[in-house]
Amino acid sequence: MTSFEALQKLTITKLKKQPKEAVGATLEEIYKIIALHDIAYHQQDTPTISDAEYDKLVELTSMIEEMFPELISEKKSPKRRIGSPPSEQFSKVIHAKPMLSLSNIFEEEEISSFIQRTKRFLKLPEETSIEFIAEPKIDGLSICLRYEGGKLVTAATRGDGITGEDVTHNILTISDIPKFLSKEVPYIFEIRGEIYMKKSDFFKLNDSQLGTGKRKFANPRNAAAGSLRQKNADITAQRALHFFAYASGEISEIVSHSHSGFLSYLADLGFVVNPLSTKCTSAEALASAYEKIGAARSMLEYDIDGVVYKVDSLEWQNRLGQVSRAPRWAVAHKFPAEKAITRIIDIDIQIGRTGALTPVARLQPINVGGVIVSNATLHNEDEIRRKDIRIGDYVILQRAGDVIPQIVSSLPKKRNGTEAIFTFPTTCPKCGHPAVRLIGEAVTRCTGGFLCNAQCIERLIHFVSRDAFDIEGLGSKQIILFNQLGWLKKPSDIFLLPEKEKEIALLDRMGKKSAKNLVNAINMRRKIELERLIFALGIRQVGISTARLLAQTYKTLEVLQQNCIYAQNINHPSYQELVDIDQIGESIANDLIIFFKKEENQRLVSSLLESITPIIPEIANLNSSISGKVIVFTGTLNQLSRAEAKAKAERMGAKVTSSVSKKTDYVIAGNDAGTKVQKANDYGVTILNENEWIQLTSQ
Repeated sequence: MTSFEALQKLTITKLKKQPKEAVGATLEEIYKIIALHDIAYHQQDTPTISDAEYDKLVELTSMIEEMFPELISEKKSPKRRIGSPPSEQFSKVIHAKPMLSLSNIFEEEEISSFIQRTKRFLKLPEETSIEFIAEPKIDGLSICLRYEGGKLVTAATRGDGITGEDVTHNILTISDIPKFLSKEVPYIFEIRGEIYMKKSDFFKLNDSQLGTGKRKFANPRNAAAGSLRQKNADITAQRALHFFAYASGEISEIVSHSHSGFLSYLADLGFVVNPLSTKCTSAEALASAYEKIGAARSMLEYDIDGVVYKVDSLEWQNRLGQVSRAPRWAVAHKFPAEKAITRIIDIDIQIGRTGALTPVARLQPINVGGVIVSNATLHNEDEIRRKDIRIGDYVILQRAGDVIPQIVSSLPKKRNGTEAIFTFPTTCPKCGHPAVRLIGEAVTRCTGGFLCNAQCIERLIHFVSRDAFDIEGLGSKQIILFNQLGWLKKPSDIFLLPEKEKEIALLDRMGKKSAKNLVNAINMRRKIELERLIFALGIRQVGISTARLLAQTYKTLEVLQQNCIYAQNINHPSYQELVDIDQIGESIANDLIIFFKKEENQRLVSSLLESITPIIPEIANLNSSISGKVIVFTGTLNQLSRAEAKAKAERMGAKVTSSVSKKTDYVIAGNDAGTKVQKANDYGVTILNENEWIQLTSQ
């Protein structure tokens, strides 16, 4: 896959020199990258790149699409779709009116262009003054509240703009959102706005997360989204979430003829509307509002990432309508990433759960956008070399996405000769084991495993995390303490802790009750779902979804381990079976093989199984019409999502794989099915369309 840095360097001149086929391949690759980042941001609440980097990718697709309109994919283009598909975790809600995204501008000059486009579309004389509302762009989670007869009946996330996730039960826990509207309102009354978390509450939540051994949230937006997407509404209720109302959805009667009037109407109903919203009648006034809101940004209790300009007249909004996924009557003026200059005092190495050696710059503390920053990740050895970063250098620091600090570049002209080139270690600085960088990888890893204490601590914290063993009372602080006492060196030691109940009770801030509660929590986890156990092992690239697939395929940890040991030989049937599992593939398969071939990990598994009993995945319906059949899905399904179709097939006892072979029984071909259909024909495999598949699985 082309690197992000390489994509950023593409220009119109370079693209014009390439054959159209090569440009098409590049565009397809960018589509895939953006889709993955959309899922990470909108569905999983764990963005992997900054907003600025994401915007550059979208800008690059626009540039290519403008040059080669015949290459545009209506389904894949980020300009023609919104967000990402709704998570399968929640039931779906189809929006009465699509929840649109916004087009972005980045320069002040673009404000005038936006105004001129608006006038041309409405065929207004040049001298006509248009009233706009400039309001802060809240960095939170978009939500649609539907009231019927004055009662809140549904709350749904944006999802892909057409279909969202039903989070009504969780929304009911937020005090900013009225459950009933006292004033007489239209029978159908939809209000749209943003769920957010205050910065002070965000820091408190992260402190709490660390105290219980759970992962920190990257920023308030992710914390708000993660809190709202809880299956247990009690957890949402414990999180301090807030709501700004800023727009309407479906409304059965007109309540105002202007956007500003509608905001006033919402305030009268008891909704919180942003007090910084300003009416403007010129490009200069909009630019002034942008500067004023930007200046207040660091002092606000909530995150904003720009200013939204909206045509105030609702009649004109209706006439302007939308283009693709965005309205013509509104645009988002994004803030640039906040930057500052500081000095690198030293470079340390942190050891992660998978043994990754991550260089971290220790900085002369600096205020960047209201936050004091003293550390910044340098990612890996190549990043240090590419940016020519040295100890003692002055550097440009940027809070990417306004939260994650990163070093943009060094400033060689400020060097005085005392700067030192950083030598990346070849042994782990924590345990002394060799640090190895495999061919084709950017990361250097410690080979010490659980023998490396830094790695051991991180792995144990992961082992008891929410989707793994989730042991109440065994957080990072307790794990570090028990490790220092010599009681906890490997996962199986957790289940020996009940023998030390009396010693635990004598520890500072524990006592008999806390010790007893911890022992009970540990004993409750002696039986655990196989998928949680597989996830807890901390195998690279194996998240909870992948662990679930492995559990459903192999049924026991011993069988999974043995097949991965056999799969070291790529010609062994076990290897093909492993890579054929839907959504696994060669990369994840290789990480599984590497993990289970190590003798220390085999001993880890054996010692664990002496203390716990994995719960075998629910037995599928063995009497169904497709029980025991091997199924491959290809193309786009219209009546149900691919994930939904796969889940149903597995429940009915079928095995879903990603590639067609002689063992395949059915290929289910949706729209735009690819080469798998031809391969199925070559092998004589039965090909079904979506209707035939639904009919077969309804028998």
